[in-house]
Amino acid sequence: MTPDDAYRWLAEHSLETAYLKSMGQVLGWDQRTHIPPKGHPHRHQQFAMLAKWIHLRATDPRLGEALARVEASDQVANPSTAAAVNVREWRRDYDRAVKIPQELAVALAKAAAEGETAWERTRPEGDWETFKPFLATVVALKREEAQALGYAAEPYDAHLDLFEPGETAAALAPLLGELRVSLLRVLEAVQGSGRRPQGEVVRRHFPVDAQDRFARLAAQSLGYDFAGGRLDKTAHPFSVDIGPGDVRITTRFDEHNFSQAFFGVLHETGHALYDQGLPAEHWGAPRGDAVSLGIHESQSRLWENLVGRSLGFWRFFYPRAQETLTTLQDVPLEVFHFAVNEVKPSLIRTEADEVTYNLHILLRFELERALMNGDLAVSDLPGAFNDKMRAYLGLTPPSPGQGVMQDVHWSAGHFGYFPTYTLGNLYAAQFFARAEAELGPLEKRFAAGDFAPLLTWLRGRIHSQGHRWWARPLVQEVTGEELTPRHLVRYLQGKFGALYDFP
Repeated sequence: MTPDDAYRWLAEHSLETAYLKSMGQVLGWDQRTHIPPKGHPHRHQQFAMLAKWIHLRATDPRLGEALARVEASDQVANPSTAAAVNVREWRRDYDRAVKIPQELAVALAKAAAEGETAWERTRPEGDWETFKPFLATVVALKREEAQALGYAAEPYDAHLDLFEPGETAAALAPLLGELRVSLLRVLEAVQGSGRRPQGEVVRRHFPVDAQDRFARLAAQSLGYDFAGGRLDKTAHPFSVDIGPGDVRITTRFDEHNFSQAFFGVLHETGHALYDQGLPAEHWGAPRGDAVSLGIHESQSRLWENLVGRSLGFWRFFYPRAQETLTTLQDVPLEVFHFAVNEVKPSLIRTEADEVTYNLHILLRFELERALMNGDLAVSDLPGAFNDKMRAYLGLTPPSPGQGVMQDVHWSAGHFGYFPTYTLGNLYAAQFFARAEAELGPLEKRFAAGDFAPLLTWLRGRIHSQGHRWWARPLVQEVTGEELTPRHLVRYLQGKFGALYDFP
């Protein structure tokens, strides 16, 4: 087999595997949106079977042979070419996959599906005792997975590296620690301010059908292509990239909480814009994949917060909001804008403001790191979670449903995922600062309903690049500097200093 033949075989193998994974995405979307209650046990078996097929393909010895043949050729001499990027990532995936026994891969897929179903069933009542054994099974299997994969410093690194390639807990902890100090300073300044928003204006009655219409208008105006996607209701909002022409978003509605669904839609729209902007000609190969979850989160947090919570955004959209959501007709723009930017420690991460949000992530990072490293038992998790909530946010969850069980991630085995949210905030602020340096101030454009220049800039600098670079090198390439908390801190201080009247 020549190197050219080997590369063609690898590309075909990768494409076929991508179709299998795409089928799994459809199954997952259906499980979280439309599946009948009695269909869950059968769905768990479908996931297990699909995981078995994918694992067999991922560990096929012919992959190693073909990779070796291409790696010894001139095809990968230039590391920035599509072929070199694909081979680099195929090698990384193969070396990781062959370390996981098939029995473990299948057990993980089944336990994650069962865990997510159990979470959906037990979370509304905060039934920790019923949920605990499902989580304990997932944690035990994830610890086993870390040992199989190996790690340089600690077991948690094996999981973090899956979501954020090349990242380690040791490299991340100082960055998060520095950010925590700055966040607490901003929070202290806000709490010491005499200004308070009229938060009740966004907790009036907002009919679901009206919220849905307005959210769809906003998503489409930002650039989301509904001809290649859809918006559905779910228990925990998510976006899913099923394939070219099929990128779906979800949200959850509360008739007495405008912000929950609307900003949830903007968040998932940001994810979807990234996926809809990936190079379709490279679909099925790493060159057509997103870089990392942190970079994915940078897109969702950028559109949700830096765009969607800006005054310029609402100068354009607020008249349209008042037409659709009539209970806002007596509320001035400035009052509404202050209300959707209220800073107030809260129990629920997904509803947290921009200042306190990352404190939620920091406490989860510390807890899941301890879980994976064996320093915290599952049975002790609720108490440890509550202790962190009191220390970071001054709040005590009244039940596990509003505390340790509020997120779906751990039940689905997504350890190492949470830090990508804060990394996303850091990346977003740094990207946005660079975009303004190149495009000029963007709020005036937003006020005119012109969001295309920013989207075009993101498509050119980030979306179209696929997986050409890992996250930190991409940040360096796009912004000309290393990742730093400085841009996020400056943005938060400037925005909330103006709103709450502090220096």
